[in-house]
Amino acid sequence: MHITIDEDKCCGAGQCVLVAPEVFDQRDEDGVVVLLDAEPPSQQQDAAREAASVCPAAAIEIHA
Repeated sequence: MHITIDEDKCCGAGQCVLVAPEVFDQRDEDGVVVLLDAEPPSQQQDAAREAASVCPAAAIEIHA
């Protein structure tokens, strides 16, 4: 799994951080997503997929 994010799409909702805090964080100044681990270990991949699915701006892409 490889994760990419589009910071321009991010609306700072923070759903990704709630679902997968080991993989995503938010910048303090504007709430835009910060990718902590672009290639998370297998035990975090389900949460990362869920985070991408609940992102209201579709800013997270999961690549197999």
